[in-house]
Amino acid sequence: RRRGKLAHHHPATLGAMVCDALVDRNKLDAKMIDDVIFGVCTQTGCQSLNIARNIVLSSETIPLSVPGVTIDRQGGSGVQSVQFGVQAVMSGTQDIVIAGGVEMMTHVPIGSNVTDVIGEGVLGNPWKS
Repeated sequence: RRRGKLAHHHPATLGAMVCDALVDRNKLDAKMIDDVIFGVCTQTGCQSLNIARNIVLSSETIPLSVPGVTIDRQGGSGVQSVQFGVQAVMSGTQDIVIAGGVEMMTHVPIGSNVTDVIGEGVLGNPWKS
């Protein structure tokens, strides 16, 4: 929720908290995690620069050796991340994958990644009245 109770947290921190809770709750050896896959539609601001990798780097339990990849499916990024994780496990190429999605509307409102492109052009700036 915009400006909600979690608004003061960085999205990588929130993602890391969820991943750490999954590791703890399932009593996983975090070294056994093969991949961390997160989807995000708006890769700008605090959600840019491979948010999945930043979640791994922010985690207190997941080793730095575990890779993280970010998926952008424009409206289905989190679901696609889970699907890629499921496919990896079903194919036998990976055993443990953490997958999910992140979108922090307080910090990165919808459309904020296109305002630099559209500027004051034909479409105008959606954040100006």
